[in-house]
This record gives sequence, structure tokens and C-alpha cells, in this order.
Amino acid sequence: MLMAMIENIYETMNLRITETAFELHLRKIYPTRNILSMRETETVSGQECLDVQKKTDGSVNIIGEVATDPVASWMIQSAQVASKFTLFTHHAKTFPDLVTALRNSMLRAGVFKDEKTAEEQVVQVLNFDIHLVKDFRGRRYIERVTECIPVEEKNEYTFDHRKEKTLEGKFDKFMDNATHYFTRSTNRELYHYQNILEYHDGTYVLTNKISDHNIREMLNNMDDADAEEFIQFIQRNWGVKVSRYLGQEAEEQQEIAQPKKRGRKPISQK
Repeated sequence: MLMAMIENIYETMNLRITETAFELHLRKIYPTRNILSMRETETVSGQECLDVQKKTDGSVNIIGEVATDPVASWMIQSAQVASKFTLFTHHAKTFPDLVTALRNSMLRAGVFKDEKTAEEQVVQVLNFDIHLVKDFRGRRYIERVTECIPVEEKNEYTFDHRKEKTLEGKFDKFMDNATHYFTRSTNRELYHYQNILEYHDGTYVLTNKISDHNIREMLNNMDDADAEEFIQFIQRNWGVKVSRYLGQEAEEQQEIAQPKKRGRKPISQK
């Protein structure tokens, strides 16, 4: 599937491939594309390959297979700073298993020492998980498409204790803030996930709407024709109207609510 996805990437985007063993052979499949493939050797490490690719004006980074801890570290790096987006393959069975496996790889590789920090970095780079399965007949198909939604940290502390007149009231406000602090420190949720597409009884069913943030990011990276089709797709399946550019819909509503008046401006009398 990873090979077939390249066909839907705009040809103006340069592809940078990092593999532990040459398996994709994308330069043979797409000879007209700007593709640079690298693999580590006994004298050149995979990290050095990734550092070189960062300087080659790449738009899309592809990691052949995240099977070891160092490769997971390469994937996180390339997804954060080196390209518009990153594609990779993994063998996790569920989406939480994918997050846990990548988090543990980051910890074992020594990139992070704290589990929460490592998991937070992982969920920041995971947008969509396309999960393939193989049934007992040998048929392969996409079982689900899952979206990862990082939880934004909000400041829920209150300073209302200053308004309290009694010591008991101030103590109650202090306990509220302490409860928020310990909840965020010990049991803070870092992400939510939802299935956008599911396979049921031989057909694909749309389940949940893509988050507004990812819709905006997808529109910003589409040409006008694809963006228009995507906007119609969202409105047809989820009943939500979105605009091509951020703020355009608000401006259109303002123009409808307050039509422009023609003629001269009123002259103020002194």
C-alpha cells in the first residue's frame, strides 16, 4: 500500500526514502519522480543519512519500516522538522499499541527519559493510522482509518481564593487547585483517537468527522481542484461547510449580514 500511495502525492513534492534494507524500489516504479533513497551501511549510520536528507530540499520523508528503536527515532525526527509529512509502516495491532510501541522505542533509544514526554512527542506526529488486515482467505484490505487527536493542555487553575473572606473558603480553593495539579501530573490524557473509516460487511462506512485542525492542514496542502472536491466531500458526508482558506467563511458571513453601501460617505456637521 505504501508504494501505491506515492501515486497520489503531487509530483512537485520531492521524496526522501530511508530504509534499513532496500524494499520499496520506488525509483524503479516512479522513474519520473524526484526520489532519493538511502540506507545505512557499516560505515554510514541511518542518523547520518537522515541528516543529509534534511539538506536536500525534501517534501515527503518515507521510512520503510519502523521495526527497531533507532528507526522509530528517525521517524519522529523527520516528522517534526524535516518534511511536510512522513509516511512509515508498523505492525501494531491497535492504535494504542502503536503509540505504546513508539513511546517505548523512544525510551529504549535514550531520546527521552520520561514516559509522558515521549508519548506526547509521539502523538504530536501521528495524524492518521491506516490499518491493514489479512483474513484467513488471504485477502488483504483496509480495516480502518484512525485519526489521532492530541489533547491540548488548558490552564484550569483558579485564583478565586483572593476573593474569599474566610480561611475555610481559601482552603477550599487551594484544594481545588491541588486536585487539578495532581490529576494532570498522574492521570493526564495526552490524546484521543477516533475511526474515520471502517470496513463493515464488504463496504466502507464513514463513522466520525475529521477534526477541524487536520481538515485545515489538508486543505492548505491541496491544489484548488482537489480542495474543492474535498470541501464537497465533507459537506456531503458530514453536513459541515468549510472554506478554502482560514477566515474566508467568516468574511463571507459578515458580507451577507452587513452588505456594503454604495454612494458617498456621510459628511459630519460641525
